[in-house]
Amino acid sequence: MDIALIIGVVLGMGAMIGSIAFELSKGAAGSFGNFISPASFGIVAGGMIASIFVAFPMPHVVALGKAIGAVLKPADDKMGPLVDEAVEVADVGRKGAADLEKSVDGIKNYFFKDGVQMVVDGYSLEELTEIMETRIEYREKREGVQQAMLKSMGDLAPAWGMVGTLIGLVLMLAGFGGEGGADNLGGGMAAALITTLYGAVFANLFFLPMADKMGNKTTQTSMSAALLVEAARLIHQRKHPLIVREKLNSFIPPGEWKTEG
Repeated sequence: MDIALIIGVVLGMGAMIGSIAFELSKGAAGSFGNFISPASFGIVAGGMIASIFVAFPMPHVVALGKAIGAVLKPADDKMGPLVDEAVEVADVGRKGAADLEKSVDGIKNYFFKDGVQMVVDGYSLEELTEIMETRIEYREKREGVQQAMLKSMGDLAPAWGMVGTLIGLVLMLAGFGGEGGADNLGGGMAAALITTLYGAVFANLFFLPMADKMGNKTTQTSMSAALLVEAARLIHQRKHPLIVREKLNSFIPPGEWKTEG
């Protein structure tokens, strides 16, 4: 699991729980039990999921679990190893097509493997470039839909929190005129507002940050893919491994550069 995500959630929850505990220790009325409401959780979570079903096609909703799983995975943003692998393949490719074909099965990155296989199969430079860039484009579009779903959940959670609060207010005011109604006003108001709190927490601690994280991962993946497209093009042109490394070093931070072939 992504360590940054764990740290963020722990810090966020810790800040809220710590603040509540601090106020209670100073004599504030209430208890931690006032912040626990299964009904409020059900309204926010259930309403949010229902809205997602309304807004997106079923295949996209079914794929949401995979999207969340991708966000939870630790980020692999090191591009230096991709350059190393490309240089090794370029060195083999200069020996001949037969040697290059034998090296295909040993390539770890599936996207780069497909590109090298196209070189072996005799695709033109333009065809190779167009196919690989089209794959990048449509992967970005698919991941963009998943990011939009997470952002929608972040937008919808506070809205459904407000719905729950309105329901609570209706119920509270309905009993206001009865026996002891005025005495229960404070507790009823607190119970009504807890749903809004749940919606705000869902949105700002989970779904909106997860949408941003998915966007960042998509950007990083596209940068890596662009590097591999250029690597496949250079291998197609049978460039010297030193030239391949120097060109691909342009895609990565200077701290990951190597100068040897």
